[in-house]
Amino acid sequence: MHELSLLCPEDRVETLSEALEALEALSVSVEDADAQTEAEQALFGEPGMPPPKDGWQRSRMVALFAQEAAAREAATLLAAQDFFSGCQLLGVTQVPDQDWVRLTQSQFAPVEITPEFWIVPTWHEPPAQARQLIRLDPGLAFGTGTHPTTRMCLRWIAAHPPRGQRVLDYGCGSGILAIGAAKYGAAEVDAVDIDEAAVASTQLNAEANGVSLSAGLPERAQGRYQTVLANILATPLKVLAPLLCAHVAPGGALVLAGILERQADELKAAYAPYARLEVADSEDGWILMTATL
Repeated sequence: MHELSLLCPEDRVETLSEALEALEALSVSVEDADAQTEAEQALFGEPGMPPPKDGWQRSRMVALFAQEAAAREAATLLAAQDFFSGCQLLGVTQVPDQDWVRLTQSQFAPVEITPEFWIVPTWHEPPAQARQLIRLDPGLAFGTGTHPTTRMCLRWIAAHPPRGQRVLDYGCGSGILAIGAAKYGAAEVDAVDIDEAAVASTQLNAEANGVSLSAGLPERAQGRYQTVLANILATPLKVLAPLLCAHVAPGGALVLAGILERQADELKAAYAPYARLEVADSEDGWILMTATL
């Protein structure tokens, strides 16, 4: 494998990406050429808000080719194009052979939810102290147990086992919360998401963990549930306030996550006509909010 590295201004990234794809690059990555300097620019805004801009002022592009000859030919062809004006060839380098699967797996270790409850990738042995675990590998859908919002929701489930309950996981992602509820004794679990890939991922993860649940699009959620979980973001949670609260049975629990600490009052106000939200947990600037209806 060989890498072709280029330096280009913001307005050439898309054109160069398309050209490299046409030249049969195996992959193309883009990063801030000024990263780790005073000129570094952030592209990601607050959760639920649009990014401040679409690209970096200067980008470093890296294209991967199977053969050195293909990488050098691509460099020659690109340099001859009018759109390459203002861009710079940084070089062609060999990529050392590595066990990429093992390297990727090494980045995902078991995640502790409580001393006895763990999220464990399939290539790891469970910790000796684990009494309850979810087997989950990184995939396309959000929710592997590494984010504070997911951990807080799972901690809440472990502390309030939904034994015999009907549970709704709204915005299920990987299905990790739905699986956690099933592991802790829920009698019936509905997991819904607007993303069909998330629905498929949830079903596969449930089967891999030996639990039974019903996964589908949001219209699958019907009736009332003793526990309603929603780990999304503050903006959609505010919009969904009447819908989510309508799904909570009298005396049931509403559990919301994906909320920054500074957004607590916004959520309380949005849910005030339906429920009294309180902060139940916090971690790394994120909070878990709950209510009993």
